[in-house]
Amino acid sequence: MDFTVLTEHFVLVVVVACLVVGYVIKHATFLKWIPNDDIPVILAVIGAGMNLAISGVSIESAIYGAVMGLASTGLHQGFKSFVEGTATETSE
Repeated sequence: MDFTVLTEHFVLVVVVACLVVGYVIKHATFLKWIPNDDIPVILAVIGAGMNLAISGVSIESAIYGAVMGLASTGLHQGFKSFVEGTATETSE
């Protein structure tokens, strides 16, 4: 499997910006009306828009931007479970 395609289209600025926006939406008191279930959708749209602005207008840029927005959600959840130590351990 060749991951060079992903590294060509990966823009770290988009992921970090989506991570910051998601954190602000989650913790800002004036945005408590936004349900937690809607945050990944919002970040996918923001990521698509930001990547379109950075990488040029194309369907491919929009899709990669949406994926980067969703990846920021997963990154937040992974970091949160790592810090809090809530990862589940399986024993065989």
